[in-house]
Order: sequence, then structure tokens, then C-alpha cells
Amino acid sequence: MIEKIDHVAIAVHSIAERTELYRDILGLEYEGTEVVEDQGVRVAFFRLGEAMIELLEPLDDDGPVARFLKKNGEGLHHLALRCDDIDSERDRAEEAGIRLLSSEPVDGAHGKLISFLHPGDTGRVLLELTQRRGEPEDSLPVSKD
Repeated sequence: MIEKIDHVAIAVHSIAERTELYRDILGLEYEGTEVVEDQGVRVAFFRLGEAMIELLEPLDDDGPVARFLKKNGEGLHHLALRCDDIDSERDRAEEAGIRLLSSEPVDGAHGKLISFLHPGDTGRVLLELTQRRGEPEDSLPVSKD
């Protein structure tokens, strides 16, 4: 079952340049940064109630976020929906004819399992399913640099 919005992800060229807006001007609580090698991104988290705003900075010029930035510039990248059983949600999406962008859930930030739904089947919105692995989110390691 989909539980709630987990995070809203925004693609940026530089987390360092955008942190001032979210932390200092908007006053959101900075949760730290993390590198997700498999996704080719550095992410920074800012708490907004029960959800987060996630800034995505590409690690190189070849990954999906780098390509997104080249094509669209900075902006909304995806909406992440937290679920309690990612495999069931993937099955439900496939049964409805929605393509998945991976053959199985993959590792994401904060130690979560993630899976993306094809934006061509979701009204041009990249949706990410997320599932916590049972550890409290606040106990997962991130850098507060």
C-alpha cells in the first residue's frame, strides 16, 4: 500500500549552491548528504514535516540526472511515494500496464529499496516507489558536511 509522499526530488547542478535556499532562506532542517554510486548522484536531504526535499547532483556527465539537467535544466526530477511492500506495488503497476525502469528494486539513499515507474505511463511524471528496510530513517548514516 502507498503510505505517503516520501520525498520530492529536485535535480541541481550544485548542492552547495542550492543549500542556502532550502536551509537558510526557507528554514528547512538540513539532514545531510549521501552519495548513491549506483544511481550516479550525490543527494542532500531537507526535512519538511514527514517528507523530505531531496536535491540530486550528478556525480559525472553520463548518468540519468546529468542527462536530465542537460535536457531540462534544474528542476523537479521525481516524486517518491513510500510503500510498505515495494514488490506488491511493482506487481500492481505492471498489471496496470505501467512499465518499470528496473527489473527489480535497487538500493537508494537512506538505505531504502527504490523502483521507478516509466514517466511515459504516468502522465510524464517520474514516480519512485520507496520502501524502508526496517531501520529507523533517523539512524541511517549521512554526512552533515
